[in-house]
This record gives sequence, structure tokens and C-alpha cells, in this order.
Amino acid sequence: MIPTITLNDGLEVLATGFGTYKLKGQAGVHALQSAIKSGYRLLDSAYNYENEGTLGRAIRETAVPREELVVTSKLPGRYHHYQDAVEAIQESLFRSQLDYFDLYLIHWPNPIQGHYVEAWQALLDAKKWGLIRSVGVCNFLPEHLEVLEKETGVLPSMNQIELHPYFNQEEQRAYHQEKGIQTQSWSPLARSQELLDQDVIQSIATRHQKSSAQIILRWHYQLGSISIPKSQNPQRQKQNLDIFDFELTADDIDRINQMTEPDGRRKNQNPAEYEEF
Repeated sequence: MIPTITLNDGLEVLATGFGTYKLKGQAGVHALQSAIKSGYRLLDSAYNYENEGTLGRAIRETAVPREELVVTSKLPGRYHHYQDAVEAIQESLFRSQLDYFDLYLIHWPNPIQGHYVEAWQALLDAKKWGLIRSVGVCNFLPEHLEVLEKETGVLPSMNQIELHPYFNQEEQRAYHQEKGIQTQSWSPLARSQELLDQDVIQSIATRHQKSSAQIILRWHYQLGSISIPKSQNPQRQKQNLDIFDFELTADDIDRINQMTEPDGRRKNQNPAEYEEF
């Protein structure tokens, strides 16, 4: 019942995914297995989450065939030099014991170092070698995306950015749409109980007979963004997927959009200057 989205390179992904930040060890394996059982097929990890092994273990132990899963990992900032990036991609595969990633993303542009074009070329080559099916980025501003296009002629299939009602990224999303780049939302619920308790969200939830989280995740979907909520609770995992049997009105979306702030980033991680290790 989950709609699919086709990326600009032809890869099909589901319209919502499962985040794995801080899911590690056996507890992480159990959470991932539960998520897959609940219906998630898009699984989001990263080199710096230090849980690619957990992800791979869960995939090997599930009854769902590997080819039905879309598995994501991400290149850390310290490995942006070309050869370092190639080896990091290989190491990600060794850790997960997978033969390929469906999506591999540059985690942050790290513009002060300024080596993200090298890293991008490594991802493009890894795709040619069959290690990656689709290549994308995270947290790239339009100015960084324009450099990639100018230097390599290839735009990412996806840009994963901080996006939630406190920071709706209207201009960035419009740029993505113009360029054919799929928006993906990290921290879609802002990691904030305060957001879930907001009167605006709760009033909309009451009218639709849905939870606050479901209202926000549906908002992401109607904005055209793929959200990747995380939960270890099996019931909440299922609830977070149950967002495709209702529709927010234009007024609902407008009211939620009015919650955005000029710089609503929750952890002050501005990609124009933030440097990931």
C-alpha cells in the first residue's frame, strides 16, 4: 500500500523509509527486523552511525529477499579524497556483508575542506563498478549541487536534508523539484515531543483521527519528500507507515507550514559551514 517514487536514474523507492541512527547491536537487529516485518523496505544507515554491521545482520536474517530492499549508507566527511572515498565505500560493504548498496550518499558537503567533488566522482565510479545502484547526497545547498553539475555533469538522485515543520525548507525543495532531485527528510519529527504536542498538530490529528506523528509524516509525503522516521517500538513503526489512507487539506498543510522558523535547524548544523568528521 506504500506508493513508490522513481528517482532521476530510474531507481524505484518507497515513499517512506526507516531511519537507523543509534540502532546498534542485537537490539538494533531486532528493531530492524521488526521494521522490515512491518513493511519498511527503504532502510537508511551511514558509515558514521557505526551500525552497518547491524543493518547487514538484520537483512541476512529476514525472510524478505535482498532485492526487495533499498539499502542506504553514507560517506563520512573525513573520507572525501577520491581514494579514501573508494575505500570507505568498500569498507561499508565489508561491514554490512552486502554485495552492493542501492543508495550511497555523501553525508555532508564539508565546504571548508572543499573536496566533495572528488568524493562525488568516487561515488559515480563505484556506481559504474556495480557497488552502488544510485548515488546521492545529504545536506547539499543549491550552491554545492551546482558545483557538482558543473564539474561532472551529473546531479544526485536524492538530497537528504533536515526537514520538519519547524524548518520546511521551501526554497531548497523548490530547487530540487526544478532539478529533478528527490528530497528526503532526516529528523522528520524534529526529535521533539514538543512538536508532537503543538496545538496546531494535535487539532489536525483529532480531526483526521490520526496521531500527531502520522499527521507530520503525511505532511512530508504531500510536500513530495520521503521521510525516514525511526522507532524501536513495533506498534509505532506500523503507525508511522499508516499514513496513506487519508489526505491533509490545503489548509492543514498551510497551518503546518506556518510553524516554520527562519532558521529552524534543531542542532545548528548549517551545511554552509558545518564540517562532519
